[in-house]
This record gives sequence, structure tokens and C-alpha cells, in this order.
Amino acid sequence: MAEVSVIIPFQAPSDYLRQTLTHLGTLRGPSFEVILLPDGPMEDELSEALGLDVRILPTGPVSPAIKRDEGAAVATGRVLAFIDDDAYPAGDWLEKAVVHFEDETIGAVAGPQVTPPDDGFWQKVSGAIFVSPLNGSAAWRYWPGDRRFFVDDWPSVNLLVRAEDFHAVNGFDNEYWPGEDTKLCLDIVRERGKRILYEPEAVVYHHRRSGFVRHMRQVGNYGLHRGFFAKRYPETSRRLSYFMPMAFFLFVVVGWVALFAGSVFAGLYTLGWALYALAIAFSTLGIFARLRDARVALATVPYVVGTHFWYGWRFLKGFLFVRDLKSTLGR
Repeated sequence: MAEVSVIIPFQAPSDYLRQTLTHLGTLRGPSFEVILLPDGPMEDELSEALGLDVRILPTGPVSPAIKRDEGAAVATGRVLAFIDDDAYPAGDWLEKAVVHFEDETIGAVAGPQVTPPDDGFWQKVSGAIFVSPLNGSAAWRYWPGDRRFFVDDWPSVNLLVRAEDFHAVNGFDNEYWPGEDTKLCLDIVRERGKRILYEPEAVVYHHRRSGFVRHMRQVGNYGLHRGFFAKRYPETSRRLSYFMPMAFFLFVVVGWVALFAGSVFAGLYTLGWALYALAIAFSTLGIFARLRDARVALATVPYVVGTHFWYGWRFLKGFLFVRDLKSTLGR
């Protein structure tokens, strides 16, 4: 029986999945099995060559949350390690993470998802947005921090959960996607009374979206669900940092009215833009300090502005106008 079950949901095999399996074949540490959850039947000629213990369970065209639940239902490991098919682990991923489950108060271990060094230029720009210092502590989701700390919300691209706790809260809430990982983390903390530890050395490399439109589509989905969750699950989603892009969106859309409301208001409006320009400069310098790539850092400027505006609108929509938000991929 494996100590860890690595669970990977996806639609169909890809070059990224082959890369994931190749890196799983180099993992050090505890014994593990791999559970692949494609939409339909697939050939697998790589796993045996890599010496991997792999099971393939076709699920049909359902959401990743449902796939992960089905994988967890047949998993034998005491720890469930969730990773996406467009991500791959560092060689010591399990070694660094699983040791923390010796502490019975730990229900899950979370690690950073770093942009791979072989990603294309615009993929690196997309990933660089997330390591901006304007993201505050959320930047450590995408860049290894310098210490361990406890969190209450984490993406499932790099999340390891004690199987006992996962099953006790009935796994992922399949009503939501994306956002199912936010709900799972909340259940682990609130219902089980367990802690989620951030381990900066438990790294996976996650390929980013290529191109401005695909990046905006992704962050827009994040914003819509976070806005809805700020209303439905305020414990972990109704936080000031999540509302700041919405404030920027409203500033852009209606703030110009201040130009016609007298010199004082016009001055405040101008000051607002000046402060935002300083924030963008701070973001660019912060990204450069982490990545040491001036071209990538400079190219993030339109991405950052677009991200703030589009995420802000989608957050506002989810918070005020969406009455119910369900995944479009169900059973």
C-alpha cells in the first residue's frame, strides 16, 4: 500500500501530462501511487518505463472537482496529493511535504506553484503577475517564501491533504469549479479543526497561460468566484485585499466624474492616478527583484493594469449580481 496517492484530473493526454509523469518518476521520499483521471480511455506507455504505480480511471466529461473526488474514493494512501496535468513536481516535493503529517493537527500541506523556467516569454509574464508585491501574502502561492506559516485557503494544483480529513468533510464541493479548493480548505479548518501548513520547499512548477486574452479569462474566473465566495463564505473570502481590484474598477469607471465636481475632487482624482502609477512602479520593481528579468518585469505593466480592472469587474459581478454559481461540468 502506497503512503501517498497522487491524483491528477485532466481531459486528455498531452505533452504536459507526459512531463508530469516523467518528473513523478524522479521523486524521492515516501512510496506513492498515481491515479490518472481522463475523460475517456487512454493508452499509457510511459508509466511502466518510469517504474510508476499508475491507475487510469476514465470519468467522462466532468469537472476537476468530481474527478478528484473519484480518485480519492479509490486511493490507498494516507495522504492525497493533488496536482494538475500542466504542472510537475520538484524531486523532493513529497519528501518536503509528507513529513508534516506526523503532526496530527495538520490536515493539509500547501506549497508554491512556480512558473517553469522553460515556459515561453508571455507565459512568464502571466506568471510574473502573481508574484507582484501588490499581491501581498498571496504572492507566496506562486513564489517560495522564506518561512513556514499557516493558511486557510490554497489552490489544489499543489495541495496535499490527510485522507482521513478529506473523507470526513466529504471531499470537494462539486457544486463549485473553480473555487472548490477554497471550500475544501474552509471545511478542513472549520469542521475538522485542523491546520493547513505552507511549506515553501514543497514546490511544483505550473505552466502559465500564453497570451493576454487567456490570462484575462483565467483571472476573470478567479474574480467571479472570489466575489461570490466573499458573499457566501466570508470567513476566508471577505478580505480587504480581494476588494481592492473592485475599488480600482469603480475608480476607473466612475471616478472621472470628480473632474466636474470642483477643483478639490479633481485634485483627489488626479492624486489617485498618481498613487496608482507609483503602485505599478513598485510592482514592476518587485517583480524584477524576484525574477531578475527586466523584459518580463516591464511587460507585466499592461497585464497588471488589465488584471486589476478585469478581476475587479468580475469580483463585483460575483459579489453583487450572481445569486448562485455552479460548475457547468456536472455528472
